Amino acid sequence: MDIKSLTDTPGKLPTIPKVTQKLIESFGSADVSVGEIAALITADPALSAKLLWLANSAYFHVSNTIGTVDDALRMLGFVMVRNMVLGNGLASAFRNTPGMDLKQFWRYNLYTACASRWLATHLGTNSDMAFTLGLMHGIGQLQLHAVAPAAMTPLDQQLNVLDAKRHGLETTALGFHYGDVSAALAGVWNFPTPIVNALGNIPDPLSAAEFSTPAGCVHIAAWLARTEVLASNDKEIEASYPSAVGLRLGLPPVWAPALMPPLKDLTQGLEDLLA
Repeated sequence: MDIKSLTDTPGKLPTIPKVTQKLIESFGSADVSVGEIAALITADPALSAKLLWLANSAYFHVSNTIGTVDDALRMLGFVMVRNMVLGNGLASAFRNTPGMDLKQFWRYNLYTACASRWLATHLGTNSDMAFTLGLMHGIGQLQLHAVAPAAMTPLDQQLNVLDAKRHGLETTALGFHYGDVSAALAGVWNFPTPIVNALGNIPDPLSAAEFSTPAGCVHIAAWLARTEVLASNDKEIEASYPSAVGLRLGLPPVWAPALMPPLKDLTQGLEDLLA
C-alpha cells in the first residue's frame, strides 16, 4: 500500500458536498464570488440552519440575532464561514468510518482547530490558515481507516489513533503517516500548496525543510487537545509536551494554563459544527 493507492480512484475519495467543493476552490482564488457562495449555502436548508445556529452561538458573542446567510457572511466574514462549512463538509464526508471513535475524533479536531487559531493570533501569524489546518490535519487518519481498515486494525491495537507517537508507528509500518495522507487529499482537492505542505509536516514540524509557524501552532494545539480528550493526568501532560516545537514558536514551557482559555470555553457554541 502507498499513498497514491489511497486516493487514486474516485471510489476511494470521500464525497464532498457541492458547496464545500466551491469553498475549497476559493482558497486559490482571489476573485471568489461571495454572492455565489451565499446562494449555494442558502440552497441547502440543513446547512443554512446549522450556519445560522453557529453564527448566533456563544462562540461569536453577537448582540443581535443573525437571521440570514448574507447576514452571517457579513458578520462572521467569508473566511470564517468558509472554515465552518469546510468542517461540516468533512464531517459529513467521513460519516461512517470503521475503527474510529468519531465523536472523540471530531471533538479533538475542533479543540485543535480553535486552539490553533488562538495560538496563531497570539503569535501574530495566519490564524485563518491555522484554523483550517487544525480542522484538516487528521483527515488522513479517517481516510486510512475508510480505505484500508485491515491494515489499521493492528496499529490501533498498539496505539490510539490520537497518540502523539502514532505517526511514527505508521511510518514504520506503512512508509508514510496520516499527515502525508491528509496532504495528499488536500492536493487532490486542489488546496493551495502552502496548506498541502503544512498538513504533511504537522506531525513533525521541525523535520520540514522550511518551518511553518501555522503547522507548529497546530502541532502544539493537537497536543493540548489530545491531553483533554484522552483525560491525561498532570504527569502525562508534562511528559508529552512538545517542548522543542514550543521553543521554536517562542512559547514558555508553562504557556497553556497561564495564557489560553480552557478548550471548552474556546469551542463553546461550535460543538454542532462537526455533528
